[in-house]
Amino acid sequence: MNGHQGGTVDSDVDSEKKVVVLLVTEINPQSELFMQYVRDRIGCEVETLAPRDAVPAEDDIQRVVLLDADHVNEKDMYHWEESAASESATLTLAAFNLADENQAVNLATTFRLQGVFYRRDSLALICKGIAKLINDELWMSRNLMTRLIRFYRRQQINAFRPANGLTHRELEILRLLGTGASNTEIANQLFVSEHTVKSHLYNIFRKLKVRNRIQAMNWVRQNLGGAPMPPSSRSTSSDT
Repeated sequence: MNGHQGGTVDSDVDSEKKVVVLLVTEINPQSELFMQYVRDRIGCEVETLAPRDAVPAEDDIQRVVLLDADHVNEKDMYHWEESAASESATLTLAAFNLADENQAVNLATTFRLQGVFYRRDSLALICKGIAKLINDELWMSRNLMTRLIRFYRRQQINAFRPANGLTHRELEILRLLGTGASNTEIANQLFVSEHTVKSHLYNIFRKLKVRNRIQAMNWVRQNLGGAPMPPSSRSTSSDT
């Protein structure tokens, strides 16, 4: 991103849209100050939700959702991801408060993000990015976009390779594992017992030479396409 000096960003936002900026974080005095700054700078409503609160269901409001990486774990992010994927959803997801680009790559290849914000970003720069997201544009650096493109190219190549001798059922379980589903949830979706799921997982871990669910999910992301690319928009990159 390029720095943004002074002024307001109100003119960058489509005033005809009904928009709410939703900060998903632990509510504290610092987040309250941030919310007030965004309200004043962009001129739209800003709300906060705790990570495990219910996702708003109104269809006539566009919500730009900032998922605070310091307080929202991956399981909760999957919850928001599923909500954003709904046909009636009007949610734009962005990762907020990221430490560095490596963390951004990890999250952007797992979740359907349209923007990323780093801890080092100024408040003015964050507001500029939020305005872009409101207008259905991506807010990611060119370097990050390049890394994502390379990742998905590797993924396409890997898709044509044998999947380590995995059976169709094992691949099904891996796909569900990649969504963050628990053993019980996998069993319910596949109409099998939880014991059967555990047995399949044991065989999967052995074939992939991994030790736990996290390593298996990383394998899925690297080899089977654990997450779709962010949806296309009018802008493919911004100078973040």
